[in-house]
Amino acid sequence: MATYTLPELPYDYAALEPVINPQIIELHHDKHHAAYVKGANDTLEQLEEARDKGAWGSINGLQKNLAFHLSGHILHSIYWHNMTGDGGGEPLAADGVGDLADAITESFGSFAGFKAQLTKAAATTQGSGWGVLAYEPVSGKLIVEQVYDHQGNVGQGSTPVLVFDAWEHAFYLQYKNQKVDFIDAMWAVVNWQDVARRYAAAKERADVLLLAP
Repeated sequence: MATYTLPELPYDYAALEPVINPQIIELHHDKHHAAYVKGANDTLEQLEEARDKGAWGSINGLQKNLAFHLSGHILHSIYWHNMTGDGGGEPLAADGVGDLADAITESFGSFAGFKAQLTKAAATTQGSGWGVLAYEPVSGKLIVEQVYDHQGNVGQGSTPVLVFDAWEHAFYLQYKNQKVDFIDAMWAVVNWQDVARRYAAAKERADVLLLAP
């Protein structure tokens, strides 16, 4: 039995048009995300075999592979639910996401400041990566992280609540090499209800991070 499985999309392939066309959604989910799931499961099997045989010569590579594929699976699983065809705009108390809106203002000064920072973080990743809004439990605030590949350059213990995929496979068929245009367009499909739920859940479990006295 595989440890990780590919989640179903919460909408059909055409649900995010015109921001993301159906072909991209299909390839991105059914091929790329599926490959990360398979990679994570395959690596777990290879690690089990290494334990059974005491063959640790490939341990460094296997651990890197697990981090890469597992983080890819997790980030993509968040990504699909972070978007909706009825999304976009700014999180507002009138829409039931006032706690998230207040946290953004407290952490970044304003929604405009937050939007500009996350846009720049996602658009200027060197090579492949993500722009991420995360809850950081030590400070109790939201932070923006610029994630390289899937797992590098993040604060330990932080929980992603909103992720922008800046890998070329997320946009190239439609936006060509204009990553900035894709990131700008992404704001029109942000599912603030989902982001708010993730933020609330992250705050509730913040005390599981053990801090030194």
